[in-house]
Amino acid sequence: MSKIRGFLCAASGAAIASLAMSTAVLADDEAPKFGYSLTMSATSDYIFRGISLNDQDPAFQPYLEFTYGIGYVGFWGSNVAAPANPFELDIVAGIRPVTGPVSWDIGVIYYTYPDSSIAGDLDYVEFKVGASATPMTNLTIGATGYVTPDQGITYPETETIEGTVSYTLPNFSAGATVFTPSLSGLVGYSTSTRTSDFPLGAFLGEKDYTYWNAGLKLAVDKYFMDFRYWDTNIDNTLSDSRFVFSAGVTLP
Repeated sequence: MSKIRGFLCAASGAAIASLAMSTAVLADDEAPKFGYSLTMSATSDYIFRGISLNDQDPAFQPYLEFTYGIGYVGFWGSNVAAPANPFELDIVAGIRPVTGPVSWDIGVIYYTYPDSSIAGDLDYVEFKVGASATPMTNLTIGATGYVTPDQGITYPETETIEGTVSYTLPNFSAGATVFTPSLSGLVGYSTSTRTSDFPLGAFLGEKDYTYWNAGLKLAVDKYFMDFRYWDTNIDNTLSDSRFVFSAGVTLP
């Protein structure tokens, strides 16, 4: 677990140091601007790092984000497996600096379950550092590390690392509609310090596991559809291989 924690420290340190140097030479006309976006999407299954959190049922997942310069605050929601946790609300905050060819995402995520019927507070906090680059036209690669501190009965100490790749294909038309297709994939690995004293096990009773996905996204103006295959190395109905379909719109 120390390797993932070391990656987070080194990556965040490099991003902050580079940001400090680049900020010193910003022109006066590059003042921060306020912005916002709202994404409303529906999916055939709420998959969190390869595991279904909605008992393989569909979910509605809105996301509202406010930005100011490189800073952002977001609110993401989803219905989850009822009746124990009928609703999840995540609050995210962080910065997205760009240093040379590298785009960063450094932030914190607060997972909350406002209407949970399980005794005790299930809310927990996680920290993340992500970096991505475009080494060639239309190809983007990235890596993100997550660290979840030990939060007692709520969540064990957990570390996660994900690698991503995406490639934007040439546009194509169907009548008057122009589609922008892209292929993408992800491989992730999570490890936890304990499982036996955590009610559901860190990852369905496993101490660590690997997960991955691959899929095709079609964008039409502000609308999108995503066809994705998920799988893990955990033998459980909630983490078995499956195809997931998602669709939504991003405003404004």
